[in-house]
Amino acid sequence: MSTKPLIGIGCDVEPSPHGQGREMMYAYGTYLEAIESAGAIALILPPSAEAIDRILPLLDGVILAGGDDLDPASYGEANTACGGILDARRQEHDLALARQSRSRGIPTLGICLGAQLLNVAAGGSLVQDIPSAVGGALGHSGRTGTRRRHSVSIAPGSRLASILGKEQVDVNSGHHQSVNEPGEGLDVVARSVDGVVEAIEDAAHPFYVGVQWHPEEMLAEESAALLFRAFCDAAGAFRASRKS
Repeated sequence: MSTKPLIGIGCDVEPSPHGQGREMMYAYGTYLEAIESAGAIALILPPSAEAIDRILPLLDGVILAGGDDLDPASYGEANTACGGILDARRQEHDLALARQSRSRGIPTLGICLGAQLLNVAAGGSLVQDIPSAVGGALGHSGRTGTRRRHSVSIAPGSRLASILGKEQVDVNSGHHQSVNEPGEGLDVVARSVDGVVEAIEDAAHPFYVGVQWHPEEMLAEESAALLFRAFCDAAGAFRASRKS
C-alpha cells in the first residue's frame, strides 16, 4: 500500500461537447502532474456536498482549482460585473470543502478561483472585475498559453515567503477577479504593484494558502515546484499525524 499523501482536487463541471444533455466533470492534467511530481497521489472529487463528510477522512490534502466566477450572492452582493458563473453544484461543494478542510486542519491550497473560494468561505468578498474597479490595474487576464506575467511582492514573515525563500516572485496571470475584503482569520500576504491581492493564508492553520496565479502551469520554475512540494509535505505530515 502506498504511503504517499492523498490529495483531493475539486473538478470542473461543463456541458459535454457531444450534447444529448450530458456533462463532463474533470480536472486539468496540469494539476494532477503538479501533485504527482511533488510526491503525492491525486483524487478528483465530483461535486457532491453531501459526500464531503465521507470523503474528507480519506484525504491528506485538498486543492481548490481555477474556474468560472463565484455567484456574488455567495458573499452578499449583486452581480455587477461577473461573466460566466460557476456551476452551482461545484460552488456549493467547493465552499463546503474549503470550510471543512480548514476546520479539520487539512492542508489546503487554493489556486486562482480556489483562492477566492477560500476567502468567500471565510466570509470575505471579491473584486468582481479588476479592470473596471482598480484604477491603473495591470493586465491580469489571459488564458493558458497567453497568460501575462508580472511580479508579486510577498509579506515578510509569511508562510508563503518562507516556502519560496524570497519576498518577490514573477508569476503568470489569468484572472479578472481577486480578493477584496479578506475573510475571518485570513491575511493578505502578496500583492502585485497595482495593489491587487495575489495571495492569502491562515497563519494559524498547518497549511491554508491561496494564490491568484497558476503555479500548475509553471512547473519548470522553482517557485511553483517549491509551493507544491511544501503543500505535499504538509499533507504528508498530516497523514502521519492521523496514523499516529
